[in-house]
Amino acid sequence: MTGEDVLEILAALDGFGVWIGGGWGIDALAGRQTRPHDDLDLMHREEQEPSVLAALAALGFAETLSWRPVRFVLTDPAGREIDLHPLRFAPDGSAEQSSLTPGEPFHYPAKCFVTGTILGTTVPCLSAEQQIHFHQGYEPRERDLHDLALLASIVTRRS
Repeated sequence: MTGEDVLEILAALDGFGVWIGGGWGIDALAGRQTRPHDDLDLMHREEQEPSVLAALAALGFAETLSWRPVRFVLTDPAGREIDLHPLRFAPDGSAEQSSLTPGEPFHYPAKCFVTGTILGTTVPCLSAEQQIHFHQGYEPRERDLHDLALLASIVTRRS
């Protein structure tokens, strides 16, 4: 997944509530690509899912994995993958995402929905604090260690 791919996908979803998470979300916060990315993680407003899916289908994406209601994956004929995470928003701007553990959703505080840049273009993404939170509770891989070090430098730079 390239920066150009990300911008193409976001352009197709213009006007919808989507935010970049994962590796591309971290690189958006850094303002530059720091490592290769296999996929694009997108959080989206659950109620807009039919429209989001239609827009992505127009680009050739089709569902290839379902862990609904937690997440699902779309892939296009070129092998590009989008990992979609449906969010339910509260009136205060916070959101929840279902988890594999019933009754224990993932929480997104309102302040975690921020912007970053990819190839000089402002994009919606998750905050460094939210990204750090989601990197807890599992054995980190090499790329996770890279991402956590980058997130730490972003948080330190802002302080």
